[in-house]
Amino acid sequence: MPDISIAILAGGLGTRLRSVVADRPKVLALIHGRPFLSYLLDRLCDFHPAEIVLCAGYMGEQLRETFGDSHRGARLIYSQEPAPLGTAGALRFALPLFKFQNVLALNGDTFCDVDLNAMYAWHNAHQANATLALVHLPDTSRYGCVVTDDENHLTRFEEKKEKSGAGWINGGVYLLRRGFIESIPTGHTVSIEREIFPNWIGRELYGWKSDGRFIDIGTPESYSSAESFFRLPKSARLRKSLQE
Repeated sequence: MPDISIAILAGGLGTRLRSVVADRPKVLALIHGRPFLSYLLDRLCDFHPAEIVLCAGYMGEQLRETFGDSHRGARLIYSQEPAPLGTAGALRFALPLFKFQNVLALNGDTFCDVDLNAMYAWHNAHQANATLALVHLPDTSRYGCVVTDDENHLTRFEEKKEKSGAGWINGGVYLLRRGFIESIPTGHTVSIEREIFPNWIGRELYGWKSDGRFIDIGTPESYSSAESFFRLPKSARLRKSLQE
């Protein structure tokens, strides 16, 4: 994917995960002995990016200590927010680090196996201001639903409900025009999911429906399923069994 900046939103407090991951940012929660963030970085590095911006917050110094200045040939750039800014505020704060007119932004506590090349081509063909990867789940009660029309324009965001059926949810992968990020207000905490996206309905805001695998490690229950989601390579499974 040429001519695109890449950012990972890695500054969340991880409050719900604190009971099982208390000594590090949730993006550094270990899965098979590796930080969750390393799986996201590996996926992005399959597309050979020159650089990736890490929007850091809570315990952000641990990100640099863990990953240093590069990952599989991609330069890592750290944008350390001075105070909690929310998902939108963190992107706005990092704006000077984005070199291109399109920005691929990923939530650092979710993994959505999207065909990024196809999504990017679709985003450009539709001249979208923002395109969200959507994932279909049999139960949307934890997330709320995202509703689109026949042309995949986003038409509304439905709030979480205690009892919900199947539907499309926000998969935490966004393609954004630079002008979209420039419109985010500065100076206070802003959520891209709850405040910015709903205000852009009707302004070339689209959903890209993905059939890729999805996981969110934001709760102890979902985090406990991450090891089965990210299966160990056969060689690693053999080493582990020999050690046991």
